[in-house]
Amino acid sequence: MRIGLLTEGGYPYASGGSHAWCDRLVRGLTGHDFEVYALSTQARQEAGERPALPDHVRLVRGAPLWGDFPTEHLRGADERRGRAPGRRERRRFAEHFGDLVTAFVTAPSGDRPSHSEGTPENSLTSKADRFASGLYGLAERAREHGGLPALLRSEDAVRTLEAACHGPRALPAVHGAQVNDLLAVAAQLELALRPLSLDWYGDRDTPGLDGVDLCHATSGGAAALPGLLAKRFFGTPLLVTECGVRLREHYLARAAAPLSAPVRALLAAFQGALAAETYAQAALITPGNTHVRRWQEHCGADRARLRTVYPGMDAAPFAAVADAPADDSKALVWVGAVEPAKDLVGLLHAFAEVRRAEPEATLRIIGGVGRDPQASGYLAQCRALAAQLFPDEAADARTVGENPVSFEEIGSPEVPSPADAYASGAVVVLSSVIEGFPRSLVEAMFCGRATVSTDAGAVCEVIGGTGLVVPPRNPRALAEACRALLGDPDRRARLGAAARARALELFTVEQNIAAFRGIYLELISRTPARPADHRALDAQGAPQPFARPAESHVPGRWAATTTAKADAPAGRTPSWAVPEGKRSAGVPVMSET
Repeated sequence: MRIGLLTEGGYPYASGGSHAWCDRLVRGLTGHDFEVYALSTQARQEAGERPALPDHVRLVRGAPLWGDFPTEHLRGADERRGRAPGRRERRRFAEHFGDLVTAFVTAPSGDRPSHSEGTPENSLTSKADRFASGLYGLAERAREHGGLPALLRSEDAVRTLEAACHGPRALPAVHGAQVNDLLAVAAQLELALRPLSLDWYGDRDTPGLDGVDLCHATSGGAAALPGLLAKRFFGTPLLVTECGVRLREHYLARAAAPLSAPVRALLAAFQGALAAETYAQAALITPGNTHVRRWQEHCGADRARLRTVYPGMDAAPFAAVADAPADDSKALVWVGAVEPAKDLVGLLHAFAEVRRAEPEATLRIIGGVGRDPQASGYLAQCRALAAQLFPDEAADARTVGENPVSFEEIGSPEVPSPADAYASGAVVVLSSVIEGFPRSLVEAMFCGRATVSTDAGAVCEVIGGTGLVVPPRNPRALAEACRALLGDPDRRARLGAAARARALELFTVEQNIAAFRGIYLELISRTPARPADHRALDAQGAPQPFARPAESHVPGRWAATTTAKADAPAGRTPSWAVPEGKRSAGVPVMSET
């Protein structure tokens, strides 16, 4: 089958966890053809060298979610696209954009209830229906006439936003929106809705999502928009996978950005409405853990269409790591990206308490600077705190002192690889206050190391009783757990062995690929024929199973001859049935009858 893989800011351009997961998925499912539709979020992603892709990736198409809309990504030839939109087209745009904006700017009808009272279901449904009407109305308009990016940044769009924000039922946070706020929101909406105007949906000149059997969005947000349109236009089933919650990431990013309160409120409301529509239209949603699943349920996802699939990780690089030594090793190891959410300040204070009971204990902090804008300053703060808490210690007046806390990076001579980092410690510590799926914790489990973690994100679900878990922002509890394991080698060995067995059972690449192989077949079996194809419907208008021959999926001339086969008169052999080398020789062939 042909899979349309929809990505944002990752595969096949950028490196990172999302890229690695997509790459392992594509390389593991060699029985399917993949077409990658990638949205880049930064200029450097498209400018970078794209890695070599396997042969069954038949097509890669990209488009930017930054800068001006490039004309080469507009849909196929349309003589009206070169001129300014007429009055009728602008009126139609204003109608659809008004529905979209009104749906996410206004509060539900009636009094705004408290959380304990709940929200009237009919008003939520009405808002969702209006949002969908506006979204797909804009998509149809872009499909027919083009020019949508310019209209989204036009004065008409700003006036529509202004009217909605100053309406009687507008959200309280947007009442004070000024012209500068509305201009900023219009610009952000044009970027977020850019997939509506792309030439990814098939025309006479270029292939697109009209030919795929399944759309697989690797996140919510903008990446899922092409899948929503493919379902709307062609009836293609949509699978949505979220290893982290895209909506939550949006909230955190906007909170850290220098934006006014009305802009934050408007963009958050739009992203929330888009997430709800995505979850409503997806045939299946696969959260990466229960923490993500709870977010999706809170945003309206149907429990019946939720199925947890843990992200697969490659266990091979950690297979050679020996079991933790059953001795009195006192080395603690922390591995990850240094940023405020990891709470290394709390870890350093906890280690100060550990040192009082275990004077021989050491702490190795291994990792580079994270993507958080405050990460560099936070690393400097942690270094200064370590120097203050633990002055360099010397055995005598002639010996150079050493600090029991070291800051290192993977790739250095002391720590060539992640496996070496985990192997160097007796206990691996995770001290985060905010965490999604803790990849470093899984890697430590692959290495058979006992762990001490804070209860953040999916930590409890991942560790499953094979390590110690303490409340976040509690250095005393973290210190007590570390002391308990440092003083009990046998317990460390038992927990490490159990952790390795659990990780190999649940979190490997093989289990992830096997899960998606079954999901792909399951979703296709529910959609045996395309409703948009008149030959795939019976007399009552119901889909006919297997109405499209298998060879119609084969690229090249076979796909073009499928229609000829279906329309060939009975008793006559169509030209496609005669081998090319024998047609001119008049070789007799058997009739289809």
